[in-house]
Amino acid sequence: MSTRFLEAFHRLKRVEVGEFIHYSVKRPGPERREEMVVKQYEVGNFAVFCYLIGDDETKEGLFIDPADDADFLLSEAKSQGINKIKYIVNTHSHVDHIMGNAEMAKKTGAKIVIHEKDAKLLTQTPPPLLEMFNATASPPADLLVKEGDLIQVGKVGLKVIHTPGHSPGGMSLYMDGMVFTGDSLFVGSVGRTDFPGCSWEELETSIRKKLYVLPGETIVLPGHNYGPKPSSTIQFEKKNNPFVQG
Repeated sequence: MSTRFLEAFHRLKRVEVGEFIHYSVKRPGPERREEMVVKQYEVGNFAVFCYLIGDDETKEGLFIDPADDADFLLSEAKSQGINKIKYIVNTHSHVDHIMGNAEMAKKTGAKIVIHEKDAKLLTQTPPPLLEMFNATASPPADLLVKEGDLIQVGKVGLKVIHTPGHSPGGMSLYMDGMVFTGDSLFVGSVGRTDFPGCSWEELETSIRKKLYVLPGETIVLPGHNYGPKPSSTIQFEKKNNPFVQG
């Protein structure tokens, strides 16, 4: 990635995160209060979306791609009543998503989770790329997952959907009518496939066979704030995404 690319990136129009940052889920039932916390945050300098997922009963939580701003994220977790961060879940191994792993793990003791096919790449970010992003190398993963595995905090579970293409071990995470798509599927776009280990054919297949088969009303929560809005739905992307239509 060249310096020219980074300069161009920072000139892109930034889209502010709207109401969805305050989104949470309530489950039905008599005298049942909010049980699950779902929060979306844009962190760092590369428009990365980080997500806080928490169980309101056990006070356990996890972060998806906490790429930067660890103190802010932990303050947010505390404000939501989440007292223990159990996992750091990486949707893939690219530097802009894993550059906050070391700090978050040090501050929380949380275990780093990644798909088994990105495990080696997690700790192999080239030093020039780390320097370019002003990034800290990630520690090795503590837990490796694969298709169909469940990442659990309290009663809240994220089901692993292997969606390679942007990286060999790229994964999406599904729960309760929403899917966290990392850099596989964006709002109105898709992940790049011009990096080493990328494949357009694999990415298109992942989107068509793994994501577009989810219920149409499923909320799409991407890995970057690149689109005109911070979230979408499977139905909308199937109809309107110019790169892969259903």
